[in-house]
Order: sequence, then structure tokens, then C-alpha cells
Amino acid sequence: MQLSEVRAVISGGASGLGFAVAQRLVDGGAQVALIDINDEQGANAAAELGHSAHYIHADVTSEGSIVEAMASAMSKLGGLNVALSCAGVLGAGRVLGKGGPMPLSKFETAIKINLVGSFNLAKAASNLMQHGAPGADGERGVIINTASVAAFEGQVGQAAYSASKAGLVGMTLPMARELSRFGIRVMTVAPGIFLTPMAAGMPDEVQASLSAQVPFPSRLGKPSEFADAVAFIIGNRYMNGECLRLDGAVRLQPK
Repeated sequence: MQLSEVRAVISGGASGLGFAVAQRLVDGGAQVALIDINDEQGANAAAELGHSAHYIHADVTSEGSIVEAMASAMSKLGGLNVALSCAGVLGAGRVLGKGGPMPLSKFETAIKINLVGSFNLAKAASNLMQHGAPGADGERGVIINTASVAAFEGQVGQAAYSASKAGLVGMTLPMARELSRFGIRVMTVAPGIFLTPMAAGMPDEVQASLSAQVPFPSRLGKPSEFADAVAFIIGNRYMNGECLRLDGAVRLQPK
């Protein structure tokens, strides 16, 4: 699929990695719909991207909200063939912290937003993609989820976050196998330590410490590099049912 053919929905598209992908796709001639719950940020992001971008308010944890958002995106974009999930939360906290056991609600929130929210977007998007006109090799669409290297070597305090991201990795292959009959591919990207707005707000010494953990290049990942990986997945039809680590060879230490 050429980027000029892309009609994409991006959850969490108003900032961070999601916005970086939106920029990359629009630069390639794509049309994008940014799904987020921050209306001011979403409107500003769409305005910055220009006429090829639209903002749609929707909560990824709400089935009805996402179904409506997908229908709206289809109408605004004139089709739908790419769905990228970037909406997520850290959900940091120890199972047994100084204040006692982690509240179950905290674990549930991480799972609901990161894992259930991504599944919610994927199923709603694929339901519409299946009716699209097939392209080369019979392809009708691509679903891309955003996991994390914490899915494989989660650190202390990341039990909830790691579980949610590992769930995304685990559902990639079975979903790809199931949706193959519709010509829909499913991929997951597991980024390492990236210079997102959250990381940019950390003290310089913390950023330097994180950068030192990355073998090569010894720095934080650039959102544009994540966007390039997504663009590559979209364009390479033989990439399917796999999780792509994008991490500079980092392997997270226990702490």
C-alpha cells in the first residue's frame, strides 16, 4: 500500500508517537483521523497537519464511542485501510508498595486502556475494512498496535503496564491469522525508550541515564523513527503477524 492511498485512524494521535505517525503519513499524501479525548490538543494537532487531517473525540475504552468514531472517520476520509493504536497509559506502581498492595483499579485501568482499548479499535476498524475494495495481493487493510519492550522484560513497578503490553504481543498472531481471509494484516511495534513529551519533561540527568542504557545509538529514540517503522509496515505487505522491536538493542534492567 502506498502512503498516498492510506486512509488511517490513529488513537492517541493528538500527541507523542501517534502525532509523529500522523505527520509522516500526511507528508506521504495520506488522509488521517486523529482519535483522542483531549479536544484542545486534538484540534490543534489537526490544524497543524492541515486539510488532510481530522480530529474525532472518542474514548478507546468505550465500544459505542469507537464504533461511532470509525463511522465518522470513514465518512471524513472516504475510506479506511489503516488503524494504529497509540493511546495508552503507564500504569506504574508496585504490586506491594510502601502504602500497601496496588489498588486493583490501577491494574484494571492499564489493562482497559492499553489492551482492551487497542482491541476495541482493531475490531471496529477491521469490521469496516473487510468491505473495502482489495488492492495488490487482495489487501484491504493494516492494523498496527503499539506495545513496548516492557512486554518482554518489564521492570519493577511495571507489572500492570507490562501485562497490558504483553497482551498486545500475544494477540498479534492469532488476530493476523483470523483476519487474513479478509486481506487484513496485523502487526505490533514494541518501542524502547523514546523521546515522547513525557520523557522530554524528565530532568536532563534522568534522560542521560536512560540514554546510557541503549547500546547503539546510545540515545532516546526519535518519534520520527517510530513513524518511519509504521510507514515501512504499511508499505511492506509481507509483514504480518509479528511484533517488531524498535529499541537500539536495549534490554531493560530490573530497576
